[in-house]
Parts: sequence; structure tokens; C-alpha cells
Amino acid sequence: MVWFATALPQWLVSLFQDNHSAAHSALLIALVAAMGLAIGSVRIYGLGLGVAGVLFSGLVVGHLYGRQNLPALNEPVMEFVREFGLILFVYTIGVQVGPGFLASLRRNGLPLNLMAAAIVLLGALIVIGVHVFGHVPVPAAVGLFSGATTNTPSLGAAREALKGLNVPDELITQPGMAYAMAYPFGIIGIILSMLLIRMFFRIRPQAESESFARRQEEQTPRLATMNIEIKNPNFDRSKLGRIPTLDDGGVVISRIKTGGSVVIPRDDTEVRTGTILHAVGEPDRLEELRLIVGDQSEVDLKTLPSPITTRRVLVTRRQVLGKTPRELKLSERLGVTITRINRAEIELSAHSNVRLQFGDTVVIVGGEEAIARASAELGDSIQRLNHPQIIPLFVGIALGVLLGSIAIPLPGMPAPLKLGLAGGPLLVAIVLSRLGNIGPVVWYMPLSANFMLRELGIVLFLSCVGLNAGHRFLDTLMGPGLVWMGYGALITVVPLMLVGVVARLFMKTNYMTLCGLLAGSMTDPPALAFANSIASSTAPSISYATVYPLVMLLRVFVAQLLVLILMR
Repeated sequence: MVWFATALPQWLVSLFQDNHSAAHSALLIALVAAMGLAIGSVRIYGLGLGVAGVLFSGLVVGHLYGRQNLPALNEPVMEFVREFGLILFVYTIGVQVGPGFLASLRRNGLPLNLMAAAIVLLGALIVIGVHVFGHVPVPAAVGLFSGATTNTPSLGAAREALKGLNVPDELITQPGMAYAMAYPFGIIGIILSMLLIRMFFRIRPQAESESFARRQEEQTPRLATMNIEIKNPNFDRSKLGRIPTLDDGGVVISRIKTGGSVVIPRDDTEVRTGTILHAVGEPDRLEELRLIVGDQSEVDLKTLPSPITTRRVLVTRRQVLGKTPRELKLSERLGVTITRINRAEIELSAHSNVRLQFGDTVVIVGGEEAIARASAELGDSIQRLNHPQIIPLFVGIALGVLLGSIAIPLPGMPAPLKLGLAGGPLLVAIVLSRLGNIGPVVWYMPLSANFMLRELGIVLFLSCVGLNAGHRFLDTLMGPGLVWMGYGALITVVPLMLVGVVARLFMKTNYMTLCGLLAGSMTDPPALAFANSIASSTAPSISYATVYPLVMLLRVFVAQLLVLILMR
């Protein structure tokens, strides 16, 4: 190759020219990835391209190969690496967001998800207008939709939909080029929208943060403890398990004082008037128990000398997964009580309806030896917790590919709708991670392994997209590229500003929550990082996580629908 043949040995030149060899493919992808990540790490005023730098690195290398009339990679290799990278990326996203997906659609998350869905649909309407009135080809318009919203899975979904229509290869490369045109302002535009809303409404972020914290404290039920003395004669010589609020699972008794000693209770433990209960539960349920059985005691059982201690234990043993604390019968068999369950930094009461999942942390009360036996029964292995489950990973990917291949015929469409390699694995991962386990198969994935596979997947995908589109990128940039950038800016800013103003003006949405909503509606981590830097608050992260799963699915579906509708 002329551009470097004079500077490199012939064997190295031959290696770069032989795009059919595995060594060439591995070397080129590694170089593109390394250069792109280095470019993405450069920050100007705190902003950087991040992993999208890989796309631009691939475009440059692809352009250099195109000048020599050589493909950077042969098509079968490029297609496999690109699609497998996409599968890894979306599957690991689904594993992470799956456990909280249904919770995000509950009462508090519904308004946020509706607003995020409105941002997606408004962007789709602008894309249709760009195609109809701006005469932008459909593949490029859908690429602008993905780039302007910094959403890579929707780019993959659009490419799959185009391939299903058997369009020429030249059209299949257009989404990648348009994505690259719109992506830089996609990042800047989200942050710009946050700043404009802040200026327009004269918002003080720290005051919004403090307001959110107060509201969260009022609305979030926290587990508390109460020492209650039994004074109601109706419960004299009664079995502990028959006391209301205990039988229906609202409160857990961790220890009792009866006959002058503090002991671990069981359901069949006999209580009398004067017995003191140390109860754990939500404050309103504790108050309900107090009104039923007696009065609050000034004696704190935790301060009295006793052989009883407390320990936090990890749930890592497959045999206990899916069982409730009551089904384990630890109190009857070992003389210990599970009082709390910590799952994904949320503290739950160990009532009868909560089923244990891999990675839960439980608080156990009992004697040292009994706790040790219970710990062994539950697993309590940090090594197992950090060990990735490889078989479930590939089973989940296989199920995702199968689901994504199912054709859904739609009336009037030129081709059936498919979840594809972007939607199928994503949806399967959400469902499986929500289930936690099926028999001995555990769908838990350590966070470090999740991030590693996710970054690997997106780097492989963007490397191949850039290499494939690079040979036409410069011509596109010098032609309609600048106009496409302008259209991409419209797709980014207009939906964000419209929904943002409505949310603040009419729905009185907290500004910190709104920032997380805007970042989540674009599935953009750099924008979330910027929102978190505005003021010390968890609000942006909470709203981001609330809308992220639904938005990700919507963008994948909408990208395919745009192709199928506009290509009729």
C-alpha cells in the first residue's frame, strides 16, 4: 500500500494488505479500538467522545483503505465481529437493568417513562420530517436518529432492518456515516438542553437537590426497630407466630426477653404478658404491632448481655435461591432469624413473600455457632459472587438470538418486524435477570464482568461500523454531511427542550430528576455524569435508571419501524 509501503517492512505491508487472514483482522480491529479509545479519552471542557472515538478511528482507517480500493476487512469477518459485538453490548445492558425494570414502570416511574417515551417519539417524527421535507435518504435519516440520540443499539437495529429488505450495500453503510455526523452534537446537545432549561427557569440546582432529598425521606419507607412489651392479656401464653402482623409477614422479631433471658424466637415460642419483643419492620407496621399487643418498652434488648450477635451474610448457594426465609426454616432448625435483606442497595424486610436471589445480603441474628452454620447453608462466598457464570451467558445469548429471529408480520409493511440481534438479546436479558435463576442456572453477572463485556461488545461493533463506512465518509462530509449535522441537532435538541419545558412548567418536575430523565431518554452516560456534577444528589441517577430500560427497547423498535414504514 503506497501510503506506508516505503516506511514499513514488506512482511508488515503484506499483513495489512491480506484482509482474508485472521491475523490481519485481529490486528486492524485492535489498532482501531486502541486509537479510538485514546481519542475518546481526550476531554475538552470536561466533554469527550468516550467510546464513540472508536467509530471515528474506524472511519479514518476505513478511508485510508478506501483510497487504495481495498476493503479493510472481508465482509464475513466484519459481519460476525460487528453483530457479535452488538449482542454482547445489548445483552449485558439487559442484565444490568433487568432487576429494576418492572419497578421502573410502577406508580412513581410511570410519569417519567411517559415523558421519556415522548422524547423518543418526537425524535422519530422529526426524522420523518427530515426525510420527507429535507429529502434525506431513509438509511441516513435513521442513522441520524441513532447518532443524535447517542444510541448504538438502534443503529444496529436499523442496519438489520435494511439488510432484511435486501437493499444495496451502499445504503447499508449510510446509517453508520450519518450516525457519525450526528453523534458529537448528540452529546453536547443533551448538556446544552439542561443548561438552557436551568437558565430559562432560573433554577438553583442545590436547592432542587435538597428538595428532592426531603421528599425522598418522606416517601421512602425505612426499616426501623422497636422494643415492645406485651400487655394485652389476649396474647398471654400465646404462640409467637399467631400474633397479627407477624403472621402476615409485615414484621420480623429478632429476639425476645422472657423469663429474665434474651433468646432467639421461633413461631412456636410461647409468650406471656411482660415479654419484650425486639421487632424489625417499617415504622407504620411496628406501630400497628404496638397498638395490638401492648406498649413500647424502654428496655433495648440489643444492649442487654446475651450470647446473641448479628452478622451480614451473602446468598451465593444455588440450593437456597428462590426460597423465602420462612421456607428455609432457619429459626426452627438452627435457632437464627433473618431480619433484613439487602438487594441492590435497597433494604427489604425479611417477610414471607421475599424470595432470595443470588447476591442478596441478609442480616442474621443468633448465636455465633448457629450463625456460622446458617452462613455455610446460604453460601457466603465472595469468590463465588465475583465468579462470572459463563453457561448462563451463552444460554441467554442463544435464547436472545432465537427470539430476535422471530418474524412479526405487520399489515402494509414490506417486511416483517423482528426484534433482531439488538432487541432479542436485550429483552431476554431483562427477563432472565429479573427471574434471578431457573433451577441451578443463575443469571447473575458480576458488575465488573458486565462492564468488561459491555465495553468489549460496543468497541467491536463500532470498530467494524467505522471500517465499513470509512471509504465513503469524506465524500459524504464534503457533500450533504454538514446539512445532516444540522438535522441531527434538531433531532437532539427539539424533543429534549419541548418535554423539558412541559415537565418543569406543568408537571413541576424536580430539576435534578429532569436532568436524569433527559440523559436517560438519550441513554447517554456522559450526560448523566454532567448531571451528577451539577449538584450533590442521587436524583439524576435514579431517574436515569428508571427510564433507561424502556427507552432502550423503544429506540430499537422505532429504528426498525422507521425503516419499514419509510422504505415502503
